[in-house]
Amino acid sequence: MDVARLFRHPLLPETDLLSAHYVEHTFSPHWHDCYVVPVIQAGAQLYQYAREQHLAVFGSIGVINPGEVHTGMRAGDDGWTYRAFYPPVSYLQKIASDLAGKPVEPPWFPLKVIHDIPLAQELLKAHLLLEQQFPDWLEVETRLYQAMSVLITRYSGIAPVDETSKPIRHVAWMKEVLSSRLEDSLTLEQLAAETGLSAFHAARMFSQQVGMPPHAWRNHLRLNRSLGMLKQGQSISATAAALGFTDQSHFNRHFKRAFGVAPSHWKAA
Repeated sequence: MDVARLFRHPLLPETDLLSAHYVEHTFSPHWHDCYVVPVIQAGAQLYQYAREQHLAVFGSIGVINPGEVHTGMRAGDDGWTYRAFYPPVSYLQKIASDLAGKPVEPPWFPLKVIHDIPLAQELLKAHLLLEQQFPDWLEVETRLYQAMSVLITRYSGIAPVDETSKPIRHVAWMKEVLSSRLEDSLTLEQLAAETGLSAFHAARMFSQQVGMPPHAWRNHLRLNRSLGMLKQGQSISATAAALGFTDQSHFNRHFKRAFGVAPSHWKAA
């Protein structure tokens, strides 16, 4: 049975996001005025693109450039399962310009089927986070921006300019912003704007100098602050809400991952 869900997220208001499993459906020749970035999760898809036939299997990323006619059909009896991004040209062009440190033309991807399991996994993680009702905006934007940056630099030939030699005060200031806005739905673009860096270079500089991306560092700061709040008798739900976790289960999951026990067990001890 064919199942498909098309949705959007406020972080990407002009980007369609598709999660689908197709067995019977066959896409007739068509084209988009945006990019198509699908990641195969299971099965295999056969498609015609650039006057050639291509096969996308588990872990494949079949990037379709804007305006290019293509089809789509199953390559086996079980069909294929995939998640796809449909970002506008302006979105990938902005990331490419951030990478290059100057305005550039929209990236072009000559390779029709990309076999890059680590990159495919990062794109899938970002897609899954975007499907959640209340994701951590900083985390999902950082993951998506970094994954798209890798896609562009590795497969469209746009090389990033090196800004990692800029003063360490940029990272210190980002930490200050993150610390003062623990409960906010802060985005990577907003964080980068505080330093005058592009989103790509802000995330890369922070990760290289701190050892983890901004969203992970902020979550650990939240967790460390939660210990004092729980010790003072504040409830787990109130602590989670005060520190900006999306809900109590989100807090519980991060707490146990960091400290080895659930907040309730730590509080009781």
